[in-house]
Amino acid sequence: QVQLVESGGGLVQAGGSLRLSCAASGRILTRFAMGWFRQAPGKEREFVAALRWSGQQKIYGDSAKGRFTMSRDADYTVHLQMNSLKPEDTAVYYCAARVGSSRLGDQVSDYTSWGQGTQVAVSS
Repeated sequence: QVQLVESGGGLVQAGGSLRLSCAASGRILTRFAMGWFRQAPGKEREFVAALRWSGQQKIYGDSAKGRFTMSRDADYTVHLQMNSLKPEDTAVYYCAARVGSSRLGDQVSDYTSWGQGTQVAVSS
């Protein structure tokens, strides 16, 4: 089982930046991928970004392209650098892990482990 802990959320003014982090621990296999999702009030969980651990191949959701960047450290920690934030980015951001397969996915069902979420609020 993989445990995930997000951090770095907070309140920021429109146009500002935040950097989210997610630390993974537990049983991590060689085939491993991680992703970021977000969920705003009254909306379904939305794909933001995903990263394949080996080679660091990445994909982004439409709302993240050009503004957000996902990266990783060697110690199974991933980050989401969010720039040019907009009020519509306000949501709870969740870290997710896929263990046993390194294929990148953009669906909630592609992931088996989830963090507790960290709140991001962007004021206008």
